[in-house]
Amino acid sequence: MAKKKLNSLESLGGFVFSTDNDFDFNAEETTETAPPKEQFLEALFSNKGRGGKTVTVIRGFEGTDADLKILGKKLKTKCGVGGTVKDGEIIIQGKYRDKIMEILKKDGYNVKRIGG
Repeated sequence: MAKKKLNSLESLGGFVFSTDNDFDFNAEETTETAPPKEQFLEALFSNKGRGGKTVTVIRGFEGTDADLKILGKKLKTKCGVGGTVKDGEIIIQGKYRDKIMEILKKDGYNVKRIGG
């Protein structure tokens, strides 16, 4: 069995260290989804770790996981392709960056093109 690399604090699975004696470990973070005009999303191509297949990645969404999944489903439906929502990113199969950027801009999101 291969060892799992720890690349960030998030890799520890929710480990929390606090010197505050009054820290509430059971308190859940409630993040509300910001309106589209306050969202700054990034659209980029990636093929790293995907067997050479190109995908379009949308990242930078601030809000709940449920709202992120709804946005991901909408983009997949409009492009007519598959994809997933993982680690706060929307991953769409294929090169659809320009089409996705148009869809997001029509919905009022601020979208920045990253890379070529």
